[in-house]
Amino acid sequence: MSIPQAMRQPPSLKLASNLFLLFWLILAAFPLVWILAMSFKSPVDAFSASAWDVLRGPRTLSDGHGLSVVDIVLGVAVIWLSIKAGTRWLVPMAAGEGTLQRIFSWAVIALGFALLFIIGFFVIVPWVAGPLNASLGPLGRPVLGLTTQHYESVWIDNAFYENLQNSMIVTFGVVTVSLTVGTLAGYGLARSGSTLAFWILIIALIFRALPHSVLVAGYLPVFINSAEILRPILGDNAPTLYGQPLAVIAVLVSINQPFTIWMLRSFFQSIPVDLDESARVDGCTHFQAFRWVIMPVMWPGVITTGLFSFLLAYNDFLVASLLLDASNQTMVPAIVGYFNRETTTTDQVEAIAAAVSITAPLFLLVMIFQRQIVSGLTAGAVKG
Repeated sequence: MSIPQAMRQPPSLKLASNLFLLFWLILAAFPLVWILAMSFKSPVDAFSASAWDVLRGPRTLSDGHGLSVVDIVLGVAVIWLSIKAGTRWLVPMAAGEGTLQRIFSWAVIALGFALLFIIGFFVIVPWVAGPLNASLGPLGRPVLGLTTQHYESVWIDNAFYENLQNSMIVTFGVVTVSLTVGTLAGYGLARSGSTLAFWILIIALIFRALPHSVLVAGYLPVFINSAEILRPILGDNAPTLYGQPLAVIAVLVSINQPFTIWMLRSFFQSIPVDLDESARVDGCTHFQAFRWVIMPVMWPGVITTGLFSFLLAYNDFLVASLLLDASNQTMVPAIVGYFNRETTTTDQVEAIAAAVSITAPLFLLVMIFQRQIVSGLTAGAVKG
């Protein structure tokens, strides 16, 4: 397909645009690549003034931790095969006519991809690389310093999996409540032409603009005195919400809900009202039309809004650090706990390893849902 003459860019403009995009990509990717390299090195290499030492890891090699050429080739092959298997076999399995079926399918895909990678990288590669390193001479000698001891310290010694569990509880709660209320409210407001709907949206926008600390301060007395408030209903089993994940879920939902309502309302407005009317003519109630006709069309918009809700809850620091005690901390505040007056360079590298650990699921999430995100953002930008 040829590009019209009026739409063609001059070579100089095209070159400048490509160079700018390349510069931006390097600028954005550099911190991620750098901390990934640091997380697998000994503290001496990780904080070395020489960039070559950070990448190659001579001190890590001298400590007996390293990869040979064979290890590197096998590791790259496993990563490539995992991605290939995930895109060729797992992604086509995402089937289902309803929203819940599709969510379940994508959850199975994510778990399957993670399982393939773990088995290949941590079981098959060491099993195959051992005999090959012993028989291939120079190719089997370590050439790149690499150690996983910092990840072992984070996940096993420091029980970082407990923080992951708390983060998943908070994230799942925020996404579930936000999408449930947001889809119903967004649909109702999109199909309502009353003045009240307009003012509800304005009030929601005002709440979204409030600083997070204001909402935390407003909820704090309620959470501290929740046992007293709930005792007439629950008796002696009334819980104190302060320090529990439920308190964080409540505050983050109040922060996120206006955004989800606004965003989903724009998606619903892009869907013609004729679909609702046709469903009603066929005998559907309002809720049946919403459930069986509108929601399947809204799937990309729900995925996009759910991803933004996930990122808000997953990356939250302020609310979780103010409302949770040490035993219930989520991952982001737990990483900050590595830094104090007695912090050593080993603690700092462990904090970097923890930061890499919480970043990896975000990449996987975006890779899986990239098509739905793009189509959802496009759909929300066009009103039909």
